[in-house]
Amino acid sequence: MLEMLISPQKAERRPWELFFIGAFYASVSIILVNWIFSQDVVLQSYSGILVVTFTVMFSIPFMYYMIKLEEEKATQHMGMFKLLKEHRKALWAFLWLFVGFVVAFSFWYIMLPTTQAFEAQINTYCVINQPANFEACVAQYGVKGSSSTVFATNKERLFLIFANNIYVLIFTLVFSLIFGAGVIFILAWNASVIAAAVGIFTQSNLSSLPIGLFRYLVHGIPEIASYFIAALAGGIISISVIRHEVGSEKFWEVLQDSLNLIILAVIVLFISALMEVFLTPLFFS
Repeated sequence: MLEMLISPQKAERRPWELFFIGAFYASVSIILVNWIFSQDVVLQSYSGILVVTFTVMFSIPFMYYMIKLEEEKATQHMGMFKLLKEHRKALWAFLWLFVGFVVAFSFWYIMLPTTQAFEAQINTYCVINQPANFEACVAQYGVKGSSSTVFATNKERLFLIFANNIYVLIFTLVFSLIFGAGVIFILAWNASVIAAAVGIFTQSNLSSLPIGLFRYLVHGIPEIASYFIAALAGGIISISVIRHEVGSEKFWEVLQDSLNLIILAVIVLFISALMEVFLTPLFFS
């Protein structure tokens, strides 16, 4: 029932509604995990993964039918730019869904009495930001000493960030090729990690939530957009294969469209890396 709150056609007409759908899915997932598993000695240790899993369960039907709709567009003999413009509608829907996840997860990180539901996400945050002081970071939930790793030059930092993001992009593409709509797991997981980072940055202060969201979304939105574009490219190929279209003229049209999307994803990803290195520090030293 929950997964049928909005259809792909309606999402393309009014993509901003996906913000509320994403926030609702994430909130229901947090509440369910805390209600059902918080007293379980074993499963409470996996709350962070369970929260993401429930969110994915709610989102997969929408993701599948949205990608299926985009695959149908790829075979309608549109020009390249017109086709990319059509895919833009789905991209906006995915982005609003993602932002809804981030805002809801961030809100609940701050409001919950403990961070048990985000234990895995906090561990990930500490591995990225304080690998040399991991245990202390986890013990403090990252509230103190949350500065990023310092690199010698901006060029070196740009290279390292872009290289890491390319790795994630490739993994997202491969994952979407194999599992189709299942790529939402990677994106929901990233949303929960960003939410933990926002909560840590704001020191669990609700009034600081807007500035915390701005801190990570200013470059995070184009970065995630590139992952969504790659996921869309892999997803429409996956659905085409499921339909036994391999070797047909229709399949080659889908393949060409996917290649254009992958090139666009790499360009957007590089822009997001530039923003992270040169733009974000202007606001947050």
